[in-house]
Amino acid sequence: MCGRFALVAQPQDVEALFALIDAGDFPPRYNIAPTQPVLVVTAGPQPEPGSNLPARRAFLTRWGLIPGWTKDPSKMPLLINARGETAADKPAFKAAMRHRRALIPASGFYEWKDMGKGRPAQPFWMKPKGRALVAFAALWETFAEPGGSEIDTAAIVTTQASEDIAQIHHRMPVVIAPENFERWLDCRTLEPRDVADLMHPPEPGLFEAVPVADLVNKVANTGPQLQARVEPAPESPKAKPAAADQLSLF
Repeated sequence: MCGRFALVAQPQDVEALFALIDAGDFPPRYNIAPTQPVLVVTAGPQPEPGSNLPARRAFLTRWGLIPGWTKDPSKMPLLINARGETAADKPAFKAAMRHRRALIPASGFYEWKDMGKGRPAQPFWMKPKGRALVAFAALWETFAEPGGSEIDTAAIVTTQASEDIAQIHHRMPVVIAPENFERWLDCRTLEPRDVADLMHPPEPGLFEAVPVADLVNKVANTGPQLQARVEPAPESPKAKPAAADQLSLF
């Protein structure tokens, strides 16, 4: 799964990678958590011949998709992730998978490794090697509240982890390469089956796993210190049993 990520790149870098005229101004965010606003990129309106409209648009959504048919969001689980293997068939994601595919710009994500009984999970900052940004596959929906107001919501699409990341966690976000942005975002002519081949783990080595402190566990903690390398404490050696031939005092 993906439960925390970061976007610390400059707005102009986001604009350049995603072919946006204006991504807006936003500060570095080191600890983006569910229910918080996240930046999503979608295909823009169909341009008229000779028009210079942007090919894509960016806007903020709430992280946690609410299906359009929901009557009472308080009774729905928080849908922050959609499994790429089943999203096209699940009622919660089926419509978005067909009509509202998106990209979420990210500087990396956090994942936690189970360290065994009695030990806290070890957080890792998963940062892309040699680049400042990656694009997570995402789905979005607009939910109309009973009072008439609307809220845009989104979920990150996940897949099986690549071989190197699987040592930490068995799931990870689907990463869409720049050369596939157009395909993934094209909901006019491409159906879910036409982009199913994009929902696979990246080649091993795309991300570097950096062990970090458990500061990231608390949403209130922000800042670059969350991504500083902190080597895990070594496991305490177990007491060795007494040798069978050791002399006894009793």
